[in-house]
Amino acid sequence: MCTTDARLPDTHCPVTHDARDLVQENGTARIVLDGQVYTLRITRSGKLILTK
Repeated sequence: MCTTDARLPDTHCPVTHDARDLVQENGTARIVLDGQVYTLRITRSGKLILTK
């Protein structure tokens, strides 16, 4: 089980990123996986969309 206490290391949980930090001011981020480019976008209603 992952902990929500940032002071305690938990090696079994994935790294957490804030989506707004990834997309910054323009609202989109490009993510590459195995040579394929994906676009992460935050909608006006605050939903996340990932497209290829």
